[in-house]
Amino acid sequence: MKDKSNAITIFNARTIGVFFLLAFLAYGIGSQLFESTNNPEKYLGALLIIANSVMVLFIGILLRKTLKLYNPTVGNIYLFTRIFEVLALSAVLLKGIVSNDLGYFLAMLVLGIGSIPMCLTLLKHKITPSWLAIWGAIGYAVFAFGFLMEFFGKAWSMYLLGLGGLWEVVFAVWLIVRGSKKVKTKSGSL
Repeated sequence: MKDKSNAITIFNARTIGVFFLLAFLAYGIGSQLFESTNNPEKYLGALLIIANSVMVLFIGILLRKTLKLYNPTVGNIYLFTRIFEVLALSAVLLKGIVSNDLGYFLAMLVLGIGSIPMCLTLLKHKITPSWLAIWGAIGYAVFAFGFLMEFFGKAWSMYLLGLGGLWEVVFAVWLIVRGSKKVKTKSGSL
């Protein structure tokens, strides 16, 4: 029989997984529609970008609940990373104040850098399978580097975002399939 005192739950795992997948769709479709000259399409695009922002914010809030049990600092970094992403991606709605590319590049750079500690926490405390956590840390590092290079005039982000982007999809599916099952932790790590 498992020692229940050393087991915790990845809180809201399925919800987080669904939000990861829906946020991809909402922003991807929304940003394309927002570029339209047709007002109804533009408004629908704006609503989808706002929906993405709400889901991204909730990913940060919900995942922080689990991360803070292992490392409160990492939980807070991840939440603030997601808040920054929300603000930077939402800035595309403010045409003329912030360039679409600048808001997107900043959001993705901060997301990449801020998600590395989250993946390392997943690895250290065996919250996910090791291969998934390592993939995430490497994927986000490569992802962040690609967006950093955009600020130096190198259009590398498109080529370097695949590993991190694919990780988010696999992580989302893992969360949905796995659900909020108990995760065994080391004694005294809480």
